[in-house]
Amino acid sequence: MFSDPTDSLSDNFRDRFVIADHDLIYLDGNSLGRLPQATAAHLEKVIQQEWGADLIRSWNKGWFDLPERVGAKLAHLLGAQPDEIIIADSTSVNLFKLVVAALRAQPDRPKIVTDDLNFPSDVYILQGALALLGGEQRLEIVPSPDGIYGPLDGLATAVDAETALLTLSHTVFKSGYTYDLTAVTRSAQAAGALVLWDLSHSAGAVPIDLNGANVDLAVGCTYKYLNGGPGAPAFLYVRRDLQERLRNPISGWMGQHNPFAFGLDYAPAPGLRRFLTGTPPILSLAAVEPGLDIILEAGMAHIRAASVQMTDYLVQAWQRELAPLGFALNSPRDAAERGGHISLGHPEGWRINRALIEQMNVLPDFRRPDNIRLGVNPLYNSLSELETAVARLRKVVVDRLYAQYPLEMTAVT
Repeated sequence: MFSDPTDSLSDNFRDRFVIADHDLIYLDGNSLGRLPQATAAHLEKVIQQEWGADLIRSWNKGWFDLPERVGAKLAHLLGAQPDEIIIADSTSVNLFKLVVAALRAQPDRPKIVTDDLNFPSDVYILQGALALLGGEQRLEIVPSPDGIYGPLDGLATAVDAETALLTLSHTVFKSGYTYDLTAVTRSAQAAGALVLWDLSHSAGAVPIDLNGANVDLAVGCTYKYLNGGPGAPAFLYVRRDLQERLRNPISGWMGQHNPFAFGLDYAPAPGLRRFLTGTPPILSLAAVEPGLDIILEAGMAHIRAASVQMTDYLVQAWQRELAPLGFALNSPRDAAERGGHISLGHPEGWRINRALIEQMNVLPDFRRPDNIRLGVNPLYNSLSELETAVARLRKVVVDRLYAQYPLEMTAVT
């Protein structure tokens, strides 16, 4: 369909997103994706017709099954069966549910293994879950050798006969390093451990085949590359053969076998619906669907091909133009080992980031200690934008425009 992946996706799909400022180079889609044009119209229908006119009758006209219906679309994108992904809660809550379920299913295995590249919030959830369970289990955090690449050898050593669960971010939030989903999953399963992946920085950016990799469990957000909107509900995946074995530790009425019987004894619903807890947030859940439709139409193979070309360009531009200015490449050079963003380190990274936003109309983000993350989404970013962004980045440093900004950081970076 698209002969040149570099800019053809942007040519065909950029107008499908709200672009309020056509001069802004937006490189933060790995934190919050742009608003699809169709989302506003879709929400208008949900608000005016389904809520406004149909009122509570809409629960029987599609709302009750919405977590499963949207989950089935996402399952198609992530290489899962339609009944293996459901939309629910936040990534952190879903992670907590699956971590506790995995530990309770394997009481003779007292250890969780992760790495120090994992998203800190995920580590907080692990620590909280272990404390809640009484402290008999323990967490082992395997250090990365360089802060960029995953510690494959260390993880292979750490996952042993005592390990109940290995849980990692598939694509690392700082460096963009991306694990080999199949190889790591198989290695951990060979030791008898379950494997839980956080796909937040992967879904919509890199091709994922959950069934092909025989992944046990996964979670992820929908507001980054999936363009579901700020605070959009997350998703969880449980392989079909594990669904009846695992129990949701936050048992709520939407996960009850017959919620409207209002019995006082909880009995989990069959299948994945047992991992629902409270009432789904219908408005924000409905906003997820239009972004998924665009990605499914474009195709992950095309998106990934364009993303690789664009991040390859950034790596080449770093080597040619930015390394002489003191920038370090804090992402893998090999596209097969990275996701959809490039991280550049600089001692003045925070102030450079501020100058880009305030003066250069380039909007990336910053992660401590020195990482400027350049996230590309080929559905609305183009190669020409990246060329302009690199030129503006050079100007900020060469002309020392960053020097006028304070060292103090804002609440959100």
